Amino acid sequence: MLVQVLQEPVDAALDVLAGRPLVALTGAGLSTDSGIPDYRGPGSPRRTPMTYQEFVSGPAAQRRYWARSHVGWARMARAEPNDGHRALVELERAGLLRGVITQNVDGLHSAAGQRTVVDLHGRIDTVICLGCRRTGARAALQERLAALNPGFLEAVGAAIEAAPDGDAELETTAGFRVAPCPGCGGVLKPDVVFFGENVPKPRVERAFALVDEVAAADGALLVAGSSLAVMSGLRFVRHAARIGMPVVIVNRGETRGDQLATLKLDAGCSETLQALAAHLR
Repeated sequence: MLVQVLQEPVDAALDVLAGRPLVALTGAGLSTDSGIPDYRGPGSPRRTPMTYQEFVSGPAAQRRYWARSHVGWARMARAEPNDGHRALVELERAGLLRGVITQNVDGLHSAAGQRTVVDLHGRIDTVICLGCRRTGARAALQERLAALNPGFLEAVGAAIEAAPDGDAELETTAGFRVAPCPGCGGVLKPDVVFFGENVPKPRVERAFALVDEVAAADGALLVAGSSLAVMSGLRFVRHAARIGMPVVIVNRGETRGDQLATLKLDAGCSETLQALAAHLR
């Protein structure tokens, strides 16, 4: 497919997308305007999120994760949907967008009012027990962690850098007390897919089905804010290109899917999606 990289992209994107049903694939770049940093955008610092293997290695790793998350969640929970999220909701309400597949765990698509969302990597606002598989609200766990660690948030200060997954950079987590599962006493983990963990098969199948449904209606795949650096998102772009489905990518900087795109827009998500929604409706 022909790749174009444009700075003023709306007209070119409309040439590809107008008159077609859409499915969107979104990544961390969509949420930066909500104050949530991304992993790989231009200027982003190098980040090393905890892997699943490290998390399950024992209490020390779990203490480190939950101490950092306790700080990061206090900020992430305040994030609100931005104009990019709202533009996708407008497209869905207009009957043009069939659904969103998101790599983000922040829940902002649902908060904006999106009805059809595949949370590919799960949701950071939910926790799961690795023993009994009981799930619960992250907000309730935050209260328990605060009670177990009085003054911890105040002690670390307000200048701590937050991370995309609700984590935070802390120099020390010594002495932090972790809350066990209230049901069985097991290890609690955020109900998200860590690096080194597989996306649940039913979730992947649902996402592929959504892409195929839109492709069958002569639709297009709109990628917003993803570098497509990991296969969990890239596979949908590869699939779309393989079946001849047009792909438009909106992202600042290069992505692993650029050579598969019908059109690549080097532009911000919020303003571009807003403009597209205004013209497509």
